[in-house]
Amino acid sequence: QVQLVESGGGLVQAVGSLRLSCTASDRTFDYGTVGWFRQAPGKEREFIAAIIWSGGFKTHSDSVQGRFTISIDNAKNMVYLQMNSLTPEDTDVYYCALGRGRWTTAVTTTSYYNVWGQGTQVTVSS
Repeated sequence: QVQLVESGGGLVQAVGSLRLSCTASDRTFDYGTVGWFRQAPGKEREFIAAIIWSGGFKTHSDSVQGRFTISIDNAKNMVYLQMNSLTPEDTDVYYCALGRGRWTTAVTTTSYYNVWGQGTQVTVSS
């Protein structure tokens, strides 16, 4: 089964930026949708952004709209989450996930995805 690996997390000061990356072990996101989620201890996993494999559809949550941008580079087998203007409230473990259903509003839900990465920690200091 395909495995996802996130990278790019770390410690950054408030108003700084980070770029997270997600790659798949089978080297393709073809016909799939990749989502980014985040989760704090004791809280539910929160939808951040999703993009279809062609890049033709993408969506971001209201909480990150205008600050975070999801993108895909199929030549490099990478999905990116560019995060700007970070605040301490963005401190979480960030996960990428892969689903192969149709593009619907369900892409914002955890149940849409059947493959998850291990997560990467993002810590924003004030």
